[in-house]
Amino acid sequence: MTVLLALLVAVAALTGHTWLNATRWLRRPTDRPDALAEPVAVLLPLRDEATRVTPCLRALLAQRGVPGLRIVVLDDGSTDGTADVVRAVVGDDPRVTLLTGVAPPPGWLGKPHACWQLATRADPDATALVFVDADVVLAPHAVAAAVTELRDARVTLLSPYPRIVVATAADRLVQPLLQWLWLTFLPLRAMERSRRPSLAAAGGQFLVLDRAGYTAAGGHAAVADKILEDVELARAVKRAGGRIALADGSRLATCRMYDDWPQLRDGYAKSLWASFGHPGAAAAVVAALLLLYTAPPLIALGFASTAPRVSVVALIAYLLGVAGRVLTARATGGRWWPDALAHPVSVVVLGWLTLRSYHLRKRRRLTWRGRPVS
Repeated sequence: MTVLLALLVAVAALTGHTWLNATRWLRRPTDRPDALAEPVAVLLPLRDEATRVTPCLRALLAQRGVPGLRIVVLDDGSTDGTADVVRAVVGDDPRVTLLTGVAPPPGWLGKPHACWQLATRADPDATALVFVDADVVLAPHAVAAAVTELRDARVTLLSPYPRIVVATAADRLVQPLLQWLWLTFLPLRAMERSRRPSLAAAGGQFLVLDRAGYTAAGGHAAVADKILEDVELARAVKRAGGRIALADGSRLATCRMYDDWPQLRDGYAKSLWASFGHPGAAAAVVAALLLLYTAPPLIALGFASTAPRVSVVALIAYLLGVAGRVLTARATGGRWWPDALAHPVSVVVLGWLTLRSYHLRKRRRLTWRGRPVS
């Protein structure tokens, strides 16, 4: 019973931290920004995105309040006609430049190299850089709002996290864990104030940077060989003396990251090992998550008839874990009912994905978009 009570207290404390992050410390960019007074470059790396780049491009072309907007698109070795789709959508719009990328040299991974090519070819007058992925659709005011928040927060890097669109059962089980993990375990206020590079988070789907700070940090050249180039770029910014911030971008952008289960499974496989680092650390984290969030409902069911008091305590721990998911969903525009009730199952799936990630990396079988990543 003592151990169970300690588990209950731990889950309650973590859910309380989620509440603080979600209601007090999470930045929320305005959805009615003034027109920007500075030139901005929006940078879009593409590799085999012919089937889903059109909504992204149309949203970029429809941006408001950005008089100095320039859009640079890089076709990174696509084989599906991505460049033709881009030309068909943008026509002769003078704000858009389409580049043909070159293969990454030794020591570079594909995504950092594509982003670096974009940054080095952006309009030299642009003082803010906005990186966007092809699966992101921006609201008409999104760029102006994000750059405004970057300046108001006085940070070098701002990560406005999009609303993740979920459609399949796998999406609903796994994708909400992205926001839940950083809202539950990352102290957002301390992250903004601390100079420690280890205390950093960012999402590369929609990333806004002060150009001078980006250059001072070494840009994507500083993270050339990193799987989690977004997080590592945030750390590089901190090492260079800059500041970073996360924000709720659910009113600014939506993102459908994966179309089906194989894509989702392989997408997580390529990066989870890099998130946790040493396998021992990964094992400890997964074990703790299973203990805190999966064990309580099992205990509640197992002791319902033999030890009602134990069952009640375990049930309360389970419901507190569910409450954390509800808070996260409400704060980031996600779906909470009835998905949050399956939180213990989500944690189990995350554990399996983590195990698979390390397994594939050990056998050097991790690839993404036809390129090796480990």
